[in-house]
Amino acid sequence: MGKLNSLQNFLQHFDTGAFLMAVFSAAAALFCLTVHELSHGAAAYALGDPTAKEEGRLTLNPIKHIDPLGLILMITAHVGWAKPVPVDMRYFKHPKRDMALTALAGPASNFILAWVFLLLCNLLGHLFPEASLNSWVFALFLFLVNAAVLSIGLGVFNLFPIPPLDGAKILFAFLPDKLYYTILKYERYIMFLMLALVWLGVLNKPLSFLIVYVLRGLCAVSGMDFESVLFLFDII
Repeated sequence: MGKLNSLQNFLQHFDTGAFLMAVFSAAAALFCLTVHELSHGAAAYALGDPTAKEEGRLTLNPIKHIDPLGLILMITAHVGWAKPVPVDMRYFKHPKRDMALTALAGPASNFILAWVFLLLCNLLGHLFPEASLNSWVFALFLFLVNAAVLSIGLGVFNLFPIPPLDGAKILFAFLPDKLYYTILKYERYIMFLMLALVWLGVLNKPLSFLIVYVLRGLCAVSGMDFESVLFLFDII
């Protein structure tokens, strides 16, 4: 009887809306992270490195790419990471340049993905202008907005020039070879500094500024109303 009462009490206080928003955030984060890593692997493969393909990372299966901590931060802080795709620079004809292009592929895919999500939002708005707040259309709209902002956040975060983020690999391609390979050698240790910056909130203000800046630009080229997107993301 006690278990039944506990179940009834749980159901009475269960917030369906909050649960759905959590599901939306998790699904959007999984998809954005997966596309990000798949793009790295595809770029490396196109440039001559088969490592990601041989290890089964050229896939949209999120289980192959997910890092639990990175996913949690993606959902809660709107920035995060996945399990890095393995890249062997020895296969590249121009190692530094090709590594930079491989690194750039991840954030670029996120910005393109966010633009597509916003285009779909704009299309939904035109097709169903009178959709109610309880309709599947509005639920899909919220998912797309959430996915767009998360994708932008992932792209922006990874462009910070802090190893082992993609921005560092792009920027460091312009460094002398000796310094470049020295930094790569110690990037796993520098990663702890990056994690500390995330946990302490040091990157919050610059990240928020850049995310809003990129979101405004993508709204402009997709036809979406920027203020409406911000309002809907606040709901989520």
